[in-house]
Amino acid sequence: MKSKNVINGTYGRVWVGGELWAEVDSFEAKVTVNYEDVNFANSGATYKKEIGWTGDGTMTIKKIYSRVQRTMANSVRNGIYPRLEIVGKVADPGSFGAERVALHDVTINEFMLLKFEQKTLGSEEIPFAFSDYEMIDTIA
Repeated sequence: MKSKNVINGTYGRVWVGGELWAEVDSFEAKVTVNYEDVNFANSGATYKKEIGWTGDGTMTIKKIYSRVQRTMANSVRNGIYPRLEIVGKVADPGSFGAERVALHDVTINEFMLLKFEQKTLGSEEIPFAFSDYEMIDTIA
């Protein structure tokens, strides 16, 4: 193991609907497996039975554009809830490779209409959910 091989998030990129969002500061997409408790007679243990999974995540972006508001605000107000495709990739040239994942059927859970604070650079946190994913590249 060498420290130079640890992946550096500086080399991460995100595409939303095929458009590169270079202003993304952080990105996280995770899958949570959902279980239900199962109990059996004459056993004090609680067992688990898988019943599905949930995909969700968050990205934080520098406030440069009104990308999210343009995509969501008028649609939601009119009862239309957009579905997006997101691809995230991290490819540090000093590491052993790249990771890339495609998220399908992405829904944005909440979005900020307007936010600012004196003497503070603007940023926006965007929580989302997804119902399908595909691991395109993994690190050896």
